[in-house]
Amino acid sequence: MQRLSKEKAVVIDFGAHLKPQLQVEPGESFVVETLDNFWDLLGDAGSVPDLKHPRIRAQQYPRVNPVAGPVYLNGAEPGDTIVVNLEKIDVRDWGWTGTVQGMGRLTGLSYLADIDVDFSTVISHVPGPSGTLADGTAVMNVGREVRWPLAPFLGTILTAPERGIENTLKSQGPWGGNIDVRDVCAGSRIYMNSAHPGGLLFFGDVHASQGDSELTGNANETAAEVTASMRLLKGRSVPGVIRIEKPHSLIQVDSARNSGSSERAITNCFVNMIRWLVDDFGMSKREAYLHMSANSLVRVNVYQATGTTFVCGVEFPKQCL
Repeated sequence: MQRLSKEKAVVIDFGAHLKPQLQVEPGESFVVETLDNFWDLLGDAGSVPDLKHPRIRAQQYPRVNPVAGPVYLNGAEPGDTIVVNLEKIDVRDWGWTGTVQGMGRLTGLSYLADIDVDFSTVISHVPGPSGTLADGTAVMNVGREVRWPLAPFLGTILTAPERGIENTLKSQGPWGGNIDVRDVCAGSRIYMNSAHPGGLLFFGDVHASQGDSELTGNANETAAEVTASMRLLKGRSVPGVIRIEKPHSLIQVDSARNSGSSERAITNCFVNMIRWLVDDFGMSKREAYLHMSANSLVRVNVYQATGTTFVCGVEFPKQCL
């Protein structure tokens, strides 16, 4: 099985100008090792996120959120859809979370002024009943010990945009981006646009767990080994940012950066979910529209709401197809 090592997971400015690091056939599994969003720098007690660190400091955007890639899929052409099958996400035994001064949706509130500082804490990852982290637990201690289930996913997944070069911190568009969608997890299929020969897939920024919205802008940030494969849908494009197929549901994802506002992002998710149900599953337009109001299993997920970003998804249950 081909493997891309973490020493090559250093891309922060992505585009079609970069030489492919792997070339795979449809259906071929491959492994990608990733770094965490702060270059694995925050594993020691007392360490803090430092935007002036030589590796991170920049005049425009901090040089954080490194990803691996591009991975070239043989047969992919502009105008195709790449379907990324996430087979496994094996996280390391620790992650970190914290705050960066001035960052996050609640920054500037007087109530939180005393903790609006650069801060990090290590989260331990403890194996579960299987003896592995596949069913493991996150353990955090900030004055008291608290536990919750690990739920790893890719925070950043993208393909090379049609034009130009984008950065892995701020970019969101028809190519995906740093969208922190917790449903981009093992067992999911991610539908993405191909704008160039080979599609040119990048990913990284693994989160071992995250609450809805990622309020501070930092979740349970970790490194991982990701096993994936890809297939093609010829001559088809993906609306919004990405689409996701889970074992029991479909999810249409969009972002405020891509659509223009949070209200438009939600509206676009609904409209494009209706289109998906009509075009791919033969549902009538009227039925699909009514599901959005009456079906208790239809959900709106807010994945990212950090103050400067907003990413949402409309989820539809497969049992109602």
